[in-house]
Amino acid sequence: MDITIGIRDVAGAVNLSVDMSTEELNNLVTDALASEKPLVLTSSDDETVFVPAHALGYVQISGTPQRRVGFGFA
Repeated sequence: MDITIGIRDVAGAVNLSVDMSTEELNNLVTDALASEKPLVLTSSDDETVFVPAHALGYVQISGTPQRRVGFGFA
């Protein structure tokens, strides 16, 4: 799943991909807002993001990520 997190008073958004279902993500966001604890997410690349609940502007959850086709050069 791809997630975009808008943070209050910050122009840019945080984008990451996670290996979770929509229901799991919805529960994490709802729990963070209800308990006023940070939203903690770990991306598919093992990067962890902590966002304080009071700083959440919005959380957008996109469907399953599309597979990329082609060749990339490093």
